[in-house]
Amino acid sequence: MASAPGSPVRVRFCPSPTGNPHVGLVRTALFNWAFAKHHQGTLVFRIEDTDAARDSEESYAQLLDSMRWLGFDWDEGPEVGGPHAPYRQSQRMDIYQDVARKLLEAGHAYRCYCSQEELDTRREAARAAGKPSGYDGHCRELTDVQVEEYEAQGREPIVRFRMPDETITFTDLVRGELTFTPENVPDYGIVRANGAPLYTLVNPVDDALMEITHVLRGEDLLSSTPRQIALYRALIELGVAKEVPAFGHLPYVMGEGNKKLSKRDPQSSLNLYRERGFLPEGLLNYLSLLGWSLSADQDVFTIDEMVAAFDVADVQPNPARFDLKKCEAINGDHIRMLDVKDFTERCAPWLRAPFAPWAPEAFDETKWQAVAPHAQTRLKVLSEITDNVDFLFLPEPVFDEASWNKAMKEGSDALLRTAREKLDAADWTSPESLKEAVLAAGEAHGLKLGKAQAPVRVAVTGRTVGLPLFESLEVLGREKTLARIDAALARLAA
Repeated sequence: MASAPGSPVRVRFCPSPTGNPHVGLVRTALFNWAFAKHHQGTLVFRIEDTDAARDSEESYAQLLDSMRWLGFDWDEGPEVGGPHAPYRQSQRMDIYQDVARKLLEAGHAYRCYCSQEELDTRREAARAAGKPSGYDGHCRELTDVQVEEYEAQGREPIVRFRMPDETITFTDLVRGELTFTPENVPDYGIVRANGAPLYTLVNPVDDALMEITHVLRGEDLLSSTPRQIALYRALIELGVAKEVPAFGHLPYVMGEGNKKLSKRDPQSSLNLYRERGFLPEGLLNYLSLLGWSLSADQDVFTIDEMVAAFDVADVQPNPARFDLKKCEAINGDHIRMLDVKDFTERCAPWLRAPFAPWAPEAFDETKWQAVAPHAQTRLKVLSEITDNVDFLFLPEPVFDEASWNKAMKEGSDALLRTAREKLDAADWTSPESLKEAVLAAGEAHGLKLGKAQAPVRVAVTGRTVGLPLFESLEVLGREKTLARIDAALARLAA
């Protein structure tokens, strides 16, 4: 059933343009992209936009932008073209109608006139009797007279695919051999009563015509696989398909409370990670760990390293839990892997409006370049840069009241006066000289450096934690540093 040995690998990523992209969707795209790259194969990017009520051009544009931001280059699809164009399902309706007609003519499909009320009644009866509640084949063998009666009543039929009365077994690339018995896979709809084709038809037809060799998709679609395999066999008989692709069903991504991560969960939105300043390579590194690993003792690696090692056979079938803290930690590792020039360029959006709280003219590129190497060692996400450097560009520090109360204990005013005196006399071209000044101030009051520098840090930066203090003071300069210590003393006196 899998693609023939030596067949070039062709995989597809086929999202619907509805709302913001979801991190689970990104994980699926990543595994398909890495699989194609690993095998020097082809990634087909296809848009499933047949649901006019939910699809939008805005979401379509967002999908393409997200793929570009993540670094996923596709070989066929929108903006690239290819031999199987068009790559938007809304532009392929005549193809689906033609295939549906061929399936009807060959007896692989039939028209079903059952009303929804009739279906519901029979399903309830089946459930009550302890039987499978899928479609019962009521319209499978209608006579011409029965068809005439239904049509005289004004009933508009859907088209159903006729499932073969046989067990379907296939080898899932992730889960191994799976078997589905016929009573659990009833006939299913492929065309609505209004003539619109359903996902159950268009997805396999596109895969067949685009010669997809491997279908890597979410576990939630596993139950539809035997239906698609049966449809593929019919399409091969009709000359529409060449072979049945190999299937691999990727594990669920779980959120809080071990529930499947859904689009409604705030942490599922890709846009959230972009806005917070995750690096594409950091986010993808973490998402790759949701079901796969490079090795037992290495969580941080480059995308190139992943591509070189990726094998879908190594994907684990068990659900994977999304851990935001681990995601942030891995992203921080990738921030530190950047060269400083790249780091400063990637921080740029957060150093200007609308993210930056300071006036545009207050930003000083020289000061920023001076502290950038220190900031790079501290960040988990790029958006944190604003709070780390705001003390350099705001007219006065933004005081965190909890930090102020924690640092400004009894005797802090005396310490600050001594520190001001020592700093005023220090060599401001050397962070080590500034450190010695604060150390001497602490010793004068019986305090070690850690205790002595806390009130100075809060007075100057507004926070108890941040960039290395003495390098920060050097960049801020003598005049502003002393002025802020004076302001803190005034506040303490008040």
